[in-house]
Amino acid sequence: MNDVLDVVVRLVAVFVGFLVLPLVVGQTEHKVMAHMQGRLGPMYAGGFHGWAQLVADGVKFAQKEDVVPAGADRRIFQLAPAVALLPYLLVLVAVPVGPGNQVGQALDAGLFFVLAVMGVGVLGSLMAGWASANKYSLLGGVRTAAQLMAYELPMLLAAASVAMAAGTLSLPGILDAFHWWWVPWQIVGGLVFFTAGLAELQRPPFDMPVADSEIIFGAYTEYTGLRFALFLLSEYAGIVVLSALTSVLFLGGWHGPFGADGIGWLWTLLKTAALAFVVIWLRVSYPRLREDQLQKFAWTVLIPLALAQIALTGVVKVVIS
Repeated sequence: MNDVLDVVVRLVAVFVGFLVLPLVVGQTEHKVMAHMQGRLGPMYAGGFHGWAQLVADGVKFAQKEDVVPAGADRRIFQLAPAVALLPYLLVLVAVPVGPGNQVGQALDAGLFFVLAVMGVGVLGSLMAGWASANKYSLLGGVRTAAQLMAYELPMLLAAASVAMAAGTLSLPGILDAFHWWWVPWQIVGGLVFFTAGLAELQRPPFDMPVADSEIIFGAYTEYTGLRFALFLLSEYAGIVVLSALTSVLFLGGWHGPFGADGIGWLWTLLKTAALAFVVIWLRVSYPRLREDQLQKFAWTVLIPLALAQIALTGVVKVVIS
């Protein structure tokens, strides 16, 4: 009975985090962009520091009419937002927040599991673009497919480097094997992993599949109301998952200079928050890459760097052995 209660408590904690953290990231993005770009609206909605901006957005989406195009594949069109959002909930179940049992469910092949499930989330965009009966949506879906093919490989290779170094695919096992001297020689893999993750989330400057100034809003053009809000929520959930995984794999997760055993969860959250801020900062600071630039960057820069990182990891492992 105690084991069942323990599992239920941990799963509820993961679910609450899944409901709260993406909204916090969304609200933070409003504020950061408002400061960096001089946007007035998000700073004044509701009074003190624009606290009601997120509430206003939620009410706006709830009031909008739910429209399904007459020529759309109705069932696939309606299912796509859930396919885009729910995989990130499953990923959070396997991400360790702190030492010991501070994880929803420890998996022996946790790294394989989270990368496989994150790839499923992109299918939501493909389904949306295909089912919308709109040429702009279809173009956005095709760009999403091309981007997934290009950036999935460097992401997997970078993650494989950490698994080689730790000698395990378990995320808690990787953290147990972590040493601070890993950071300098795994940092290239971390940059590749984080960059490829941004591209899979279609975040600026890798937002060519959306390209609101060119193809309206990509695969999501025909979506309105709460279904469109679910796609936005999946984007913010993806930012949380990507930042948390990067911190766990490359920055030591719950390891910190002071009292890691007692406040390890705090170090994980702080590192995740810092990386989420970088994601927002990149959106504000860099222009969108063209499609040819986007593909060239993956195949000629990220993949060679990821392969070099794996080679370096192999050399270090042999030397240590």
